[in-house]
Amino acid sequence: MTRSIVAEKLHAYARLIRLDKPIGTLLLLWPTLWALWLAAGGVPGVHVLAVFMAGTLLMRSAGCAVNDFADRDVDPHVARTRERPLAARRIRSREALGLAVLLSLLAFALVLTLDTLTIALSFPALFLAVSYPFTKRFFAMPQAYLGIAFGFGIPMGYAAVLGRVPAEAWLLLLANVLWTIAYDTEYAMVDREDDRKIGIRTSAILFGRLDVAAVMLCHAAFLAILLWIGLARGLAWPFHAGLLMAAGFVGHQYVLIRHREPAACFRAFLGNSRVGAAVFVGLAVALQLPA
Repeated sequence: MTRSIVAEKLHAYARLIRLDKPIGTLLLLWPTLWALWLAAGGVPGVHVLAVFMAGTLLMRSAGCAVNDFADRDVDPHVARTRERPLAARRIRSREALGLAVLLSLLAFALVLTLDTLTIALSFPALFLAVSYPFTKRFFAMPQAYLGIAFGFGIPMGYAAVLGRVPAEAWLLLLANVLWTIAYDTEYAMVDREDDRKIGIRTSAILFGRLDVAAVMLCHAAFLAILLWIGLARGLAWPFHAGLLMAAGFVGHQYVLIRHREPAACFRAFLGNSRVGAAVFVGLAVALQLPA
């Protein structure tokens, strides 16, 4: 291969695993960080934190490769995705699968440095990540499945820090499922017409004209669960300030999605990283203060 061909191939691989679009990694990372800080009651150990941050990037990247493999015959018919490397035939299916396997093995190698329970939980986490892209063929609301897949770092985080998974972890996972349904419905509202034509199932299609109300209801329930956790933990005022700021960001999303314009819905989706960041900053500061 010439240098230019190698460079083009590497660029295609980078686009396949969305290195140019960090929003997915951030939406996967924030709940994991919430779990690690709550489990540790403050800053977690450096090793555990490094493993989960690197693992988040690796598994999100692997998931993108599997997703594009699953959608390789669908993406060419959707305006927003037709230029993805696999859809545009810039790389082959076996290359995408090979990259997904390599990234997954690297993530598993990191997990092997942790405790037995965390290692055991990594197997259902891998299954969820790999199987999610195929749920769009038969499950009316794949966003709920994605919420479990994106949030499985929560029980793994508690296990890595505490050696067990308390009820709080599953409650936090439920909150993440609701948040994921909210933001991924906003994302699905962008492609709703294309998805309907090609037979892909999404929550945006399932909710129909109730889509905006459903998004806001899921956001409200997500924030309510976080508030309950904060009150049960007796967290100091910065946590509640963070939730209030997150609620403000959610309010802005309503303004963006209420007319269902695809470009505005996509901006609302992107804004969810600020929601996750606001919760994390409030939590991290609160845990450094007396209740």
